Amino acid sequence: MSTTVSSPRPGTPRHAGAPDNPAAMSAKPVSWKTPVLLAAFALIALVFFGFLAPNRNASFGISTGEDFFQLPALDINAFAGGIVLSALLVGLAAYSIYLKTKGRPAPGWLTVTFIVLFVAAFLIWVVGGARTPSISLAGLIAGSVTLAVPLVFGSLSGVLCERVGVVNIAIEGQLLGGAFTAAIVASMTQNPFIGLLAAAVAGALVSMVLALFSIKYLVNQIIVGVVLNVLVSGVTGFLFSTVMQEDSDRYNSPPGLDAIEIPVLSSIPIIGPILFRQTLVGYLMYIAVLVVWVGLFKTRWGLRVRAVGEHPQAADTLGINVNATRFWNVTLGGAVAGIGGSFFTLVAIDSFTKEISGGRGFIALAALIFGRWNPIGAFFAALLFGFADNLQSIVTIIGTPVPSQFMAMLPYLVTVLAVAGLVGKSRGPAASGIPYVKG
Repeated sequence: MSTTVSSPRPGTPRHAGAPDNPAAMSAKPVSWKTPVLLAAFALIALVFFGFLAPNRNASFGISTGEDFFQLPALDINAFAGGIVLSALLVGLAAYSIYLKTKGRPAPGWLTVTFIVLFVAAFLIWVVGGARTPSISLAGLIAGSVTLAVPLVFGSLSGVLCERVGVVNIAIEGQLLGGAFTAAIVASMTQNPFIGLLAAAVAGALVSMVLALFSIKYLVNQIIVGVVLNVLVSGVTGFLFSTVMQEDSDRYNSPPGLDAIEIPVLSSIPIIGPILFRQTLVGYLMYIAVLVVWVGLFKTRWGLRVRAVGEHPQAADTLGINVNATRFWNVTLGGAVAGIGGSFFTLVAIDSFTKEISGGRGFIALAALIFGRWNPIGAFFAALLFGFADNLQSIVTIIGTPVPSQFMAMLPYLVTVLAVAGLVGKSRGPAASGIPYVKG
C-alpha cells in the first residue's frame, strides 16, 4: 500500500500559520539588546560626560621628544567636547533603534563608531577634571599597544584552538608557564632569545596536556583547562618560592629584550612608537596576527582547520584526520600563548613573581569572543582592553577625581561589558567543545 503526498498548490503555505516565503521562514527577529545598550550608554555619556563635565580644557600631547617632527598639543574644552560627542552618541543610538523598528540589525560600523566616540568622551571628561589636565596621547596609545601584547598572543592561541573545535580555557596557564620558563631559562643562559624559545616550548607542553585529556580521553575541555590553570599556578608558585627566591641572581635575573627602532619610521608621531619602536615580542605580535589570519582564511590548511571546527564528521569523510588536526593545532596555540607569556619577564619587568599574568588569560579569552573568533577582530579587542589597562594607570597619576578603585577595575569592567553586550551576536565554531569519536 502506498501513500501519495501531493505538493501544495502555488501560494498555499506548507502548514497552518507558516509563511510561504522561504526567506521569511528563515529570518530571525532582530534583538533589542544592542539598541537598548547603546541608548543606555548614550544617556550616561550625555549626563556625565556632557552636562556634568568641567568647563576646563583637556590637553592631549601628540608628539614626543624623539619624533621626527613636532605637532602641537590638542586642546579640547571638556564641557563643549562632551556635549558634542554625547550628541553624536545619542544620534547613533537613535539610529540603531530606528533600524530595529524596521527589522534590521545595527551594522558593525555603528557599534565600532559608538565605542570609539564613547571612549573619546570618557577620556576628555577624565582628563578635563584631573588635577593636571594634560596627558600624552602618543604615550597613552603606545603604552596600550604594549600592554596588549600578551592579550593578543593569548587571544590568537584561543582562535587557533577554538577554530579546530577545542575550547582553550588554559590560556592563563600557558601565559604563566611561558613567563616562568622564559625567566628561569634566560637567567641561566643569560640569553633572552633562548628564554623566548623556551617560553614557546612551555606553552606547547601545557597545551599538549590539554589536547591529550580532552581529545584522546574525552575529558570535559572546560574542566581540563581550569585544572591546568590551577596546576601551573601552583607549580610555578612553588618553584618561585623554593628555587628562584633562594638564588635570584642565578634563576630570576633574566636579561631583557631591548626595543628595536627602525630608523626614520620610528620617529613618525604616534604611528612610529606603535609600529616601528617595538621589542622582538612586539614585532612577533604583528607577524603572528597576519600569519594566523592568512593561514586560517587563505590556505588549504586553514580550510581544513575550519572544517574540523565546524563539521568534524564531514571533514573525516573527506579524509582529514580530525583528532590529529585538533591535537597539533592546540599545541601550536599553546606555543603562541607561551611567547606571549615571555612578555611579562623579558619585556615588562626583569623578573618573575607569583601570578605575574594577573588573569590576563581570561581577558584574552574575552577578546577572542569579542573579536568573533577572528585574528583581526581579536587583535583590536585586545587593544581595547590594553587601552583600558593603561588608562587606569595614567589617569591615577594625573590626579583624576574618579576613585582609584573604579579605575583599577576598568579593564575588567570593559571585558564584562564587551562580552555581555556583543557575545549574543557572535557564533563560535559549531563543534567547539564537542569531542569527536570516529565512527
